[in-house]
Amino acid sequence: MKDPVTLLSEYISHASVSTDPSAKAGMRGAINFAATRLEKLGFSVEEVPTPLHPILLAERRTSPEDPHILIYGHYDVQPADPEALWTSPPYEARIQENRIYGRGAADNKGPQIVHMAALNKALSNDPDLPLNITYFIEGEEEIGSPSFRGFLEKYKDRLSNADFVLLSDTGSPSPEQLVITTALRGLVSLEVNLTGPRMDLHSGIHGGAVRNPLQALSTLLATLHKEDGSVNLPGFYEGVSLPEPWEREELSRLPTTVEDYAKFLAVDDFFTAPGYSALEAVRFGPTLEINGIGGGFQGKGQKTVIPSKAFAKITCRLVAGQNADRIEKLLIQTLEQRCPRGIKLAVETHGNGDPYSVVPPGRTNTPPDQTEAIRDGFRLIEKSVENSFGKRPLYLREGGSVPIIADLKNIVGLDTIMVGLFTPEDNLHAPDESFHLGILHNGITAFSQVFKELAQNAKR
Repeated sequence: MKDPVTLLSEYISHASVSTDPSAKAGMRGAINFAATRLEKLGFSVEEVPTPLHPILLAERRTSPEDPHILIYGHYDVQPADPEALWTSPPYEARIQENRIYGRGAADNKGPQIVHMAALNKALSNDPDLPLNITYFIEGEEEIGSPSFRGFLEKYKDRLSNADFVLLSDTGSPSPEQLVITTALRGLVSLEVNLTGPRMDLHSGIHGGAVRNPLQALSTLLATLHKEDGSVNLPGFYEGVSLPEPWEREELSRLPTTVEDYAKFLAVDDFFTAPGYSALEAVRFGPTLEINGIGGGFQGKGQKTVIPSKAFAKITCRLVAGQNADRIEKLLIQTLEQRCPRGIKLAVETHGNGDPYSVVPPGRTNTPPDQTEAIRDGFRLIEKSVENSFGKRPLYLREGGSVPIIADLKNIVGLDTIMVGLFTPEDNLHAPDESFHLGILHNGITAFSQVFKELAQNAKR
């Protein structure tokens, strides 16, 4: 196998932007690259067609009695815009100060190379490694994975006999301190559209006679939170509990203070719901956010109109114990009930995803029916990460949403161990995205040990 930095440079060179119809060559190049790498590792590889971009499904089969893990990745990347802000061309890898720069370097091509290079190292020592591995690498993660649920439904019989899923598409605070993510927030996303008069009106001739949709929208949105910052939807917090003491203790070990966070954001104060500090709120608490608002005249100067329409974009981030479908219905029902008179309301939904959580063994809230395989997986990964990086990984919830993880649990019945291999300095989705070469090399050492020790659990 080639040097991993060379491999990652090749992978970066394919402009695999899933949202761009003109990027077909880059998408094809990326999936061919991943397929070739896995074939060289001895996998049987097939492309599963979807309505948009194919999913790469690759299998390494040994004995049915051997352990079996699934490994997830995605070959698509975010657009490079604005390219003028890049120091070097986004699809030409550049090495500088222990980093490799390029679009997709950290999200998610670098972590994939870590897993593949680690497996190559393990197989070099033991070509007959008794470990079943199934890879699935999709091409639509950056556009919400619209085809992934259907893929899981179709192939669940081939996937459900695995022990757990391994994923490295989450973050860690630094190259020295990795995090094993224990929860991801769910997501509800919708747009609210209010309509008043059939056309924009002269505010002098008609002002005072009709309700202004922008004023109505402001009134409506103001009802969605209480003065203390909590979400004002009846039943929104049903099923939600505060984090366990061990989770707060893990968070206290994070090398970031509330003061550091405030300085980074350039804010004077935080505004959190009761029961959470700022660092806790972004990981442990559910939210409702107004992401955008508009209507009426937006140009320079004045145009004295009462607009016909106004809109707002809203998302909710959900935590364990909440259900995305229920919260979506609750939010829509509340908007309908609170919409001011004289205004027509329409809601456009943009999909949702359930929250996901997985608890490591030996904790106060570890499920009593947790499988031996997932317990062993957590322990092996913790030990291997500590040996390679010099510090025990932290177990933390993450504030973002990866709905496919909940789908894997709900459809296939498998839990996922999420080891974060990118850091805040990697500039995901921004110009000059990069991947730390220390994480690359230490990660290869760690995961080669994981694969080796998982195989030692084979019943032979």
